[in-house]
Amino acid sequence: MTGAVVGDELPGYTFIGCNNIIGHHAVVGVKCQDLKYKHGDECFLCIGNNNEIREFCSIHRSSKPSDKTVIGDNNLIMGSCHIAHDCKIGDRNIFANNTLLAGHVVVEDNTHTAGASVVHQFCHIGSFAFIGGGSVVSQDVPKYMMVAGERAELRGLNLEGLRRNGFTMSEMKSLRAAYRKIFMSTETVSLSFEERLTELEQDQELYSVPAVSAMLQSIRDSFTESRRGICKFRQWLDSTT
Repeated sequence: MTGAVVGDELPGYTFIGCNNIIGHHAVVGVKCQDLKYKHGDECFLCIGNNNEIREFCSIHRSSKPSDKTVIGDNNLIMGSCHIAHDCKIGDRNIFANNTLLAGHVVVEDNTHTAGASVVHQFCHIGSFAFIGGGSVVSQDVPKYMMVAGERAELRGLNLEGLRRNGFTMSEMKSLRAAYRKIFMSTETVSLSFEERLTELEQDQELYSVPAVSAMLQSIRDSFTESRRGICKFRQWLDSTT
């Protein structure tokens, strides 16, 4: 569209696939804002197919030759969003207006952010997650979960998003039961977080559900080396609250 800037006279390249829309005055594939970037280094941006990048968005190339900024397929990136250097964005995500992703953020598939969401560098956003409007996300958001708040906290499962994406009632019931065991159950309140995860892994009925095991793995991955842990959660005193 009119006023859009695509690519830059830098070493490296900007690759854009098929059927993408780049909106008015968007800036795509320019030098990153990372002060560690060294003049003359190659830097890269790869965008897939069928993405809609709306007006005034900015999407930057990588900060070093060994990395790339990557955006997958079928994403809607609404007006004035920012995707910084070295981010990895999957498929079918919706970023509402003024969503800001700092460097090295990973967003999986089918996530949704409300307006004015901010994500700290190196955070991971799991598939089918939802970020509430105006939230500041400074730690990982596991798969299927919903966060909100000035310092984002877990607020439960993204059940509406799961329903819209074809999850069955049985799957959602199992995910809710697993979520309660980890975050809400009075039976596990005296257990450490690690003990609660282990107890869920030993629950053969729940853990055999692929969505539940995927959610649990997403939580565990957030505590591996170099990751930021998950967003804070409130310890309910009553599982019916």
